[in-house]
Amino acid sequence: MPIAYAAEAAPDAAEAINLSAIDIILSASPMVQMVLFLLIGLSVLCWAIIFFKFGVMKRCLSTTDRFLDIFWSGKSMDQIYSESKKFPAASVAKIFQAGYVELQRLMERERQRGKHGTGTESDPLKAVPPESSIQNLERALSRAHRTETMRLERSLTFLATTGSTAPFIGLFGTVWGIMNAFQNIGAAGGASLTTVAPSIAEALIATAVGIGCAIPALMAYNYYNHQLRNIRAQMDNFSGDFLNIVKRNFLAG
Repeated sequence: MPIAYAAEAAPDAAEAINLSAIDIILSASPMVQMVLFLLIGLSVLCWAIIFFKFGVMKRCLSTTDRFLDIFWSGKSMDQIYSESKKFPAASVAKIFQAGYVELQRLMERERQRGKHGTGTESDPLKAVPPESSIQNLERALSRAHRTETMRLERSLTFLATTGSTAPFIGLFGTVWGIMNAFQNIGAAGGASLTTVAPSIAEALIATAVGIGCAIPALMAYNYYNHQLRNIRAQMDNFSGDFLNIVKRNFLAG
């Protein structure tokens, strides 16, 4: 009789232990389920940001190269400004537009001074800003630089936060599952595999989901940070080149 009972109980034990991941999630305690659904939601948001930022960074780098070809082609500033509007994703083009607009404003101010001053409007030097105006131009370029940097950095903080906190959220679910396992042991009065296995499984799956959420987020954050450093370097180099060109050709000594 005990042998027959054991034979009948074996399939039940196997059925109780051989649970799929979906079964484990559905049978988990409400707290562990909340942790798992939170991690799954964070993972979905991270993947959406990863794909979105990939397109943003790729367009920025490709259009920047095309704009720089136009900038160094020898065209006039007016022609380059018109062409730059075709590259809305290029950060360097946005910096050029900000510098061009500020330079035009400075030259217009000098023309107005020439009209109402002692000089004549026909005097070309009266339309040339003094070299002291370079500070205004530098501020305009720096402002555009910061604006583009903030645009490209947007949502990257979420990836970093998810990558650093997801394992701990999963660990919280693991601790809660272990607590349930001990409660089941105490209620059953014994530590059989059938009693402990489901709770241990739901505890471990919380950690696994947390790690699975954190790894892509951290990898993407590091990759996009590297891309962003390259773009910032391009913007810094272009700002310096633009200022040198303006000093050499448009500012009066």
